[in-house]
Amino acid sequence: MKQDGALAVIQLSHAGRQTPEHVNPTPWSASDVQLVSSARFTTYGKPKALSTEQVRTEVIDRFVYGAKYAYECGFDGVQLHGAHGYLLSQFTSPTTNKRNDKYGGSIENRQRIILEIYDAIRAEIPASTGFLVGIKTNSVEFQAEGTTLEDAKEMCQTYENVGFDFVELSGGTYEKLLFNYERESSKKREAFFVEFAEQIRPVFIKTVVYLTGGFRTTSAMVDAILKNATQGIGLGRPITAEPDLPKKILEGSAMSAVQDCFNQNDMSTTAMASGTQMEQMGRTNMKKAGGDLLHQITDFSNKEAADRFSKALVEHLRQAERDITEGKIPKPIVVFD
Repeated sequence: MKQDGALAVIQLSHAGRQTPEHVNPTPWSASDVQLVSSARFTTYGKPKALSTEQVRTEVIDRFVYGAKYAYECGFDGVQLHGAHGYLLSQFTSPTTNKRNDKYGGSIENRQRIILEIYDAIRAEIPASTGFLVGIKTNSVEFQAEGTTLEDAKEMCQTYENVGFDFVELSGGTYEKLLFNYERESSKKREAFFVEFAEQIRPVFIKTVVYLTGGFRTTSAMVDAILKNATQGIGLGRPITAEPDLPKKILEGSAMSAVQDCFNQNDMSTTAMASGTQMEQMGRTNMKKAGGDLLHQITDFSNKEAADRFSKALVEHLRQAERDITEGKIPKPIVVFD
């Protein structure tokens, strides 16, 4: 990862109530608010609210352990996953945090767990080491009682104040995916969260801000930076199809991501396709692939390949439903050639 000069930063996450029921029927969460999924092939158990003591032993201590492990392995930093409905955002969001102790109620209390994780990591790995600590956070959740833009601004101001090295802005949860954002202004934009990032950006002075969600063309990326909505661009699904896309963009040899043949509003299919491409990458190494980064990665800009995958995905989901009905663990990835 680092041989050509890139920084290697690993994301630390805990799914909390978003843990599939077959993995853990009673996962930890901020409160016992269950995630109800419309998907027949994925169900989620009734979560157990962490006690005040368990917040320390089951969450804070484990994030610190993960950060120390990453540091000792040579990573350049960690990113805490505090977005998309995962455990840390289950604490920060009023939708899922119904606590009445020091971790519930006010924004200050709901955010407390993240700040305690940060302080505990820095107690073990000081900033003087150069080891980065950042966070992925929601700019908005699109839910009644969910994190609002004003909440996000206040939380980001705190991240700036305590010394987070970087903040990555995103949005949405499992219950309200970012692609389901109906505002017409967002439909017309390539980047989903630019309008929110523009309002949050002024709170950051020393903390570097990144924006993720929907970027496909260099022009949109440059526009977001020139508008001072962000300082950096996050890419997800485009780089499972083309792992060297960031390098190509910086070199000026690519002006956009490859356009696949899927419905771009169907996040489930495009996310599953990315998972398949990652599995394909992992089958061999660069040496055996003769230095070909795209070795074995399916090109979904090819309509025939995309159609075949869509059919394979339908069968995969049917099999997952049968497996769950029979008490078996379903396969998480569509293995595809």
